[in-house]
Amino acid sequence: MVGRPKEATLVRAREETRLEIQEAARRRLLADGFAGLSTRRVAEEAGVPLSQLHYYFGSKRGLILSLLEDENRRRLERQTRMYGEDVPLWQRYEQACDFLEDDLDSGYVRVLQEMIAAGWSDTEIRAAVHDLLRGWFDLLTEVAREAEQRHGSLGAFTAEEVAALIGLAFLGGEALLLLGFDRHMLPIRSALRRIGVVIRELEAANPS
Repeated sequence: MVGRPKEATLVRAREETRLEIQEAARRRLLADGFAGLSTRRVAEEAGVPLSQLHYYFGSKRGLILSLLEDENRRRLERQTRMYGEDVPLWQRYEQACDFLEDDLDSGYVRVLQEMIAAGWSDTEIRAAVHDLLRGWFDLLTEVAREAEQRHGSLGAFTAEEVAALIGLAFLGGEALLLLGFDRHMLPIRSALRRIGVVIRELEAANPS
């Protein structure tokens, strides 16, 4: 019994160190990109020995995949809760558009897009990112099926096709926003939000 408080304190300290390293990795990734990311600089920014980084994460790849997995899990849980609310789908979709702004500001979108690009030539990263994105498309498919059951039809599209289109619209839009395409070049944000208007009109025409 005496040792348990000390053990709990040690566990907390380890988790705090792990999170500090992850946060430093996020900052360096946003500044340097995945290709230019240095584990030594991450360790220096986190204020820990390089050996600590390797102890917790093994490698640069392991560190960034861990960061992405944690970030992705929190956001997928957030999105699942939001889409589970008993409000019209168009309102939930508008909330998803609001979340996009949060994810851009936090750096999550940049981390995800960096890892998508890295996955083109790294099979381990590709497999990990594939699994993470699969979770998003599965959620969108569930939402589309719910809409199909409630309103009777999705027109010419299956639920899986609707999920694919929405997911690809966000992923493509995020990539172009990171490249600097603003509303004067391409109306990405307004186009994504316009989908919510279409959903609202369809719900009004086919009430449950």
